[in-house]
This record gives sequence, structure tokens and C-alpha cells, in this order.
Amino acid sequence: MSGEYTHRESVSVAATPQAVYDVVSDVTRTGEWSPVCARCEWDAGDGPWVGAHFTGFNVKPDREWQTRSEVVVAEPGRAFAWEVNGGLVRWGYELEPEADGAGTRLTETWEFRPAGRDFIRDKYGDDGEHQIAVRVQDARTGIPAGLARIKQVLEG
Repeated sequence: MSGEYTHRESVSVAATPQAVYDVVSDVTRTGEWSPVCARCEWDAGDGPWVGAHFTGFNVKPDREWQTRSEVVVAEPGRAFAWEVNGGLVRWGYELEPEADGAGTRLTETWEFRPAGRDFIRDKYGDDGEHQIAVRVQDARTGIPAGLARIKQVLEG
């Protein structure tokens, strides 16, 4: 799933798949590891299950914005994923026990869908392609940084 508008990277974490899932599916903790998302809040009464909604509060040096996400995969100990702003972007985590039984292989995935790219082009006009490139670069640098921080959170 690594292409121009997709990215995935993995890290080995010394924790069980369920322990990793418990952390990554708690979107209220996202600010602990995300380079861009400062915090997330569940809608009242929602939590880490399919159909739940949350708002992300994002910060970069040049701007701040909010996103609206819906959980689309919630398989405890296996996978957690959400779609941003009606499916413009999809983020997720996949978890697999390490072959030696010593932890979990945590993979973060990102897909910048055609509708998302069209949205950016429409919003930014002549600067649209540049703005798309910025988002691609943010994902490519942010995913490994976030995974390293998740590993730190889980391993202490």
C-alpha cells in the first residue's frame, strides 16, 4: 500500500496486541504521539467502535484546523481505522503478534483518496498541487515519528 498517495510503516512494540490496541484506539491520547494532531475528542457517548465520531484539533506552524472523523474498523487487538471528513482521507493501525511472541508489529496506514485530493484542489486553486504535496510529505514524515512515540508510550 505504498504509492504516491498512500503510506504505511511499521514498528515492533514490546506489548501485547491488545495493550497496543487499547492505546491507539483511545483517540483522546493522539496528542501524545501525533506531530500534527494536538488532541481529539469523542462525540458525547462515543468511543472506539465502528460508527463512532470524533473531532481532531490539528496544529502546524502556519495554521490550525479541525477534522471530523468516523471509526470504520474497530477489531480489538487487530485493527483500528477511521475516515476523515466523509472519507477524504483514511488512517489506521494494524496489529500483529510478532513471530517470536515478544510483542506486536504495529503498522500505521494512510490513504489520501481521490475525493480528498479533489477537495484540496478546489479549496486552494492554483496552490492545490503544492498543498497536496505538503500533506503527502506530512504523512511520510509524521507516521514514523508517531510510531516512535507510540512505542515510547507503551514501553515507558
